[in-house]
Amino acid sequence: MKRTANAHWNGTLQAGQGEISTQSTVLNKTQYSFKTRFAEGIGTNPEELIAAAHAGCFTMAVGAALTQNGFTPGDLTTDAILDLDMAALSITGIHLELKATLIDGVNEDLFKTIAEGAKANCIISKALNVPITLNVTYA
Repeated sequence: MKRTANAHWNGTLQAGQGEISTQSTVLNKTQYSFKTRFAEGIGTNPEELIAAAHAGCFTMAVGAALTQNGFTPGDLTTDAILDLDMAALSITGIHLELKATLIDGVNEDLFKTIAEGAKANCIISKALNVPITLNVTYA
């Protein structure tokens, strides 16, 4: 299976602008620029897309792990906070904030163990070479 995306850029780093599109067309010529990446502007940026991909992948992995263990997942919500070091121009880590509703038969310790396993094994976590931290709110 292959997934594709396309990026187009025109102009200098600070004055230029670009568009990002995905195979699914969920992003279709979506604007990105210096402002959307390093300041505030309308559009997206590569780091935001990495955070979104990680949040989505990890949350699905938690749901899959719960199902594989015989539990029916309830509401799972993850915020992914990506740290970008502007001086080094590098991603230094991603923190995942998982909030979940109580699931019959799953205590907090078991849920945290399942979440840690999902963090280590989700496809995007495995693709990233940065520290990934996790906080779980299970109530």
